[in-house]
Amino acid sequence: MGTAFWLRRFTVVFGGAFVLIAAAQLLRGRALEFATFHGLVWAALSATIFTVARFYQARQGQHCAICRDTPETLAGDGRQR
Repeated sequence: MGTAFWLRRFTVVFGGAFVLIAAAQLLRGRALEFATFHGLVWAALSATIFTVARFYQARQGQHCAICRDTPETLAGDGRQR
């Protein structure tokens, strides 16, 4: 799992969190600028914490049974990447 894997994981989490957080702020009636700012800040924080935690767990040999997106877990179920 190289740098590209972790950057891709960070980007996916960041994008999903940004959309959800910004949409929630917009639904609460906040201005677009406010919603975008909060979406960016909290998405960056969330994606960083998630990615660092998963990186640490991967280094410890713990693999996410739900995610099943690491090369080690993919090798066991026959899926191709």
